[in-house]
Amino acid sequence: MTPPIVLLALGSWEQHGAHLPFDTDTVIIESVVDAAIRSVDPENTQFSVVPTIGVTASDEHNGFAGTLSIGTNALSDAVVSIARSASWARGICIVNGHGGNADALKLVHSALDYENIRHSIWSLPYYEGADMHAGHTETSLMLHLAPGTVRMDLAEVGAVGDSEMLIERMRAGGIKEVSSNGVVGDPTNATAAHGATMLSFYADHLTKLLLQIQTSWT
Repeated sequence: MTPPIVLLALGSWEQHGAHLPFDTDTVIIESVVDAAIRSVDPENTQFSVVPTIGVTASDEHNGFAGTLSIGTNALSDAVVSIARSASWARGICIVNGHGGNADALKLVHSALDYENIRHSIWSLPYYEGADMHAGHTETSLMLHLAPGTVRMDLAEVGAVGDSEMLIERMRAGGIKEVSSNGVVGDPTNATAAHGATMLSFYADHLTKLLLQIQTSWT
């Protein structure tokens, strides 16, 4: 029997404004994985989906109550250790649902390349018109996936404007540098219908990768 491919998802536990739950990134990425796996591997023979790491690198949200973070280095070390331990598998596919994990994943890629461990790293792709955090995009997804956890009565517009400028300021001082309410974007016009469209977009994108590695990793 051909060994499976390990699929490891990364979420986060961090503030998403007053209207979304702390595990928003985890809910979204697990839903994307579920949808893609149902399409690619309905018999669960090709991929071994392991528990999501739900507390990751969220230091940029420091200062907001409820946020938890293990930081870049600890996350990198944990993912590399998991990949090493999966020597029985054809490889590991790391699926990321939180932008703050990007630096850790660069370290992971370098380490696994050096150790010649077969791997693939995928993050939620950008699409035109997306906002960054707890705005229209994530709120729409959560209205579709877990509407009972969304408090639209508490939704407020956060930081809006030039994305590149906002990113530079956040890199320097975290989310608090640009947004007092923890939101980067505008959640007030979010809809479940848009969330369903976004889920399909993300799942289709991941499905293409999984099909590719399923056939090429022998």
